[in-house]
Amino acid sequence: MFVKALPNMLTIGNLFLGIVAIILAFQGETYVDYAAITVIAGMLLDGLDGRIARMLKAQSDFGKELDSLSDVITFGVAPAFIMYVAVLQQLDLLGILITAIFPICGALRLARFNVQSGVPGYFVGLPITAAGGVLATLALYNEVFTIGPLALGMLVLAFLMISRIKYPNFKKVGIPKAAYWITPIIIAGVILLAVKHPEQFPKIVFLPLALYALYGIKKNIDLLLKKRKKQGMSEEESLPFE
Repeated sequence: MFVKALPNMLTIGNLFLGIVAIILAFQGETYVDYAAITVIAGMLLDGLDGRIARMLKAQSDFGKELDSLSDVITFGVAPAFIMYVAVLQQLDLLGILITAIFPICGALRLARFNVQSGVPGYFVGLPITAAGGVLATLALYNEVFTIGPLALGMLVLAFLMISRIKYPNFKKVGIPKAAYWITPIIIAGVILLAVKHPEQFPKIVFLPLALYALYGIKKNIDLLLKKRKKQGMSEEESLPFE
C-alpha cells in the first residue's frame, strides 16, 4: 500500500516545497535565493513522481490531477511571487498584472495538457516545470538586468507555455531501474551544493533551463524557414516558362 502511494507522496512533497518557496519569497530579498532553490528541489520531485509511478505501475487519474494542481503552485504561483518580490513590486499595479499572467498561463497550459492528446515524444508548449524553473532563477539576475528585460522575459515564458511550440519530452526516455537507487545520492549532492553555495547554485541551474526554453523557439523558427523555402520552391516550379 505504501509503495503504491509513494508517487503521490512525492507529488505532495512537491506541493509542500512550492508553499515553502512562497513563504521564503515574502521574507524579503535576502531569502529569494533560498526560495529559488526550493523551486529547483520541487523540480527534482516532479521529475521523480511520474517515473516512479510508471515503474511501480501506480499511475492513476487522481495522481495526474494532483500533479497538475501541485505544479500550478510550485512552478506557477511560487516563481511569479519570487519575481514580484525581487523586481516587479517596483511597477505597482503593472507588476501585479504581470505577476498574475504567468500562473494563469501555466494553469491554461496544464489544463490543455490534461484534455488534449499531445505529440508522441514532445510537449506542446513549454512545460510549466521548465518555465517556473527559468523564472525562479531568472529573478536572481536582477542585479545584472534591468526591470524591463526581466519583465519581458517573464511574459515570453508565459507565452511559450500556451504556444504550440514543441519541446522534447525527456520523461519518455527510458532509465534503468538501477538508476533509481542512485537518485537519493544525487539529490543529497545537489542539496549539499545548494547549502554551501546558495547564491551561485540557482544561477547555474538557470543556464540549462534557459537553453531548453530557447531550443523550442529555435526549432520552431527553423521549421518556419523550411516551410517558406519549400513554398517558394513550389511556387517557382508552378510558374510557366517564358
